[in-house]
Amino acid sequence: MSTTKPVVVYGASGYTGRLVCEYLREYGVPFVAAGRDSSKLKAATESHVAGIETADYEVVEVAHDVASLTELFRGASVVCNTVGPFSTLGPEVVQACLAAGVHYTDTTGEQDWLITCDEQYGADFAAAGLLLSPGIAHMYTTGEIAAELCLEQPGLDTLDIAVFWGGSPTIASTLTILVNAATSKAHHLHQNAYVEFDPAQGLLPLVVPGQHELAQSLPWGGTSHPVWYRRDPRVANCKAQGGVFDNALMTGVPQIVGQALEATKDMDAAARHEALTAVAAQVMNQMPPRENPRLNKSLDSVHASGPLGRAHCVIHGNQNYKQTGLLQAFAAASLLQQPPRRVGFASGCKAFGHRELLGQLRAFGLVAEPVLTRQGD
Repeated sequence: MSTTKPVVVYGASGYTGRLVCEYLREYGVPFVAAGRDSSKLKAATESHVAGIETADYEVVEVAHDVASLTELFRGASVVCNTVGPFSTLGPEVVQACLAAGVHYTDTTGEQDWLITCDEQYGADFAAAGLLLSPGIAHMYTTGEIAAELCLEQPGLDTLDIAVFWGGSPTIASTLTILVNAATSKAHHLHQNAYVEFDPAQGLLPLVVPGQHELAQSLPWGGTSHPVWYRRDPRVANCKAQGGVFDNALMTGVPQIVGQALEATKDMDAAARHEALTAVAAQVMNQMPPRENPRLNKSLDSVHASGPLGRAHCVIHGNQNYKQTGLLQAFAAASLLQQPPRRVGFASGCKAFGHRELLGQLRAFGLVAEPVLTRQGD
C-alpha cells in the first residue's frame, strides 16, 4: 500500500521517532508513523507524542525489506529513518527511497554508514535529483552548525570538535554504540584523507567551556563530521570527540564495550550481533524519561584554525533528542516546500543552510545564542 501522506517516519515507535512525529505535528506536516509492529506504533504515538490528537497521521505496519518499503514510500516525498543500527538496517531503506523517488534523512552517528551512503549511494541519489542526508541529529548537526559559523571566516582549514550532553543514551543508541564499536573503525580527517583513531587511545580529557572540571571524551565512532568535510575545499583536517557530562558514566563506557568485544571476538557475525544485542539490553532496556531541560543539557564546541586565523564557537543547548526530532521535522517540512541546496549525499547544513537550522533550534528554545570569537579576520 502506497501512502498519500508526504512524510514517512520509519521507526516511529522509538524514542527519537516519536519526537520527529511530535515536531512534524508542530510544523503541520501530515505523516505516516511506520514500523514493523502496528500495535506498538499505535500505543507509542497515542501515549508518547504530545498533541497527537491534532496531528494528521496514519499508522502503517511494514516489513523490513526493499520491496515492502518501496511500496509504502511511493506517494511520499520524504522518509525520516530512525531505525538503527543503520549499517545493518539502513541499506534496505535507502534502496527503497531511491526506487520510490523520495528524499532520505536519518539520525545516524555511525561513521561507516555515512561513508557507505557517500560512496555507494550518493551518485545515484544525485542523478535522481534526490537528497541523501544521513546524520541529521543533535550530536552531529548542532556541532556542524558551530563549525560552519567558524568557517564563515575565510582561511581556516582545521576543525577540532567536541560534543557533550547530559543524560543517558536510548535503547537504540546503546545498541548502536556496541555494534558499531565491534564492526567498524573510527576515523578523523587529516589532509583530506581518513586516518584511523588509535584503538588503544581510551578516554581523552577535554577542556569544556563553562566548567572547571575536565570532561572525559571518546572518538564516539569518529562521528559524521570527517565524512561531511572530506570533500569540502575549505577543510583539510577534522577531528571530533564526544561524551556525556557524567564522568562516572563515561568511565564505564569503554569498560563495557571492551568486555563485550573481548567476549564476542571469536563469534561469527550473526552470533556476535545477537550477543552484543543482549549486552546492550543489560545496559539499557527501557525508554529514558522525557527530557528535562534542567538535566539534559548539551554543549557543542568547535575550534577552527588556519595558518593566520582562529575562531571558536560554543553552542549551549538542552534536550539533545528533542533537537534531533526538530531538525528532522524541519528538514522534511523544508523539502516539501523547496528543493534542497544540494542533492545526493549532503549534510544537514549543506542541504538546508546552517543559519536556517540554527534559527529553528533558537525559535523552539533548544539552543542559546552561539558564542563566537574570532582572531585574524
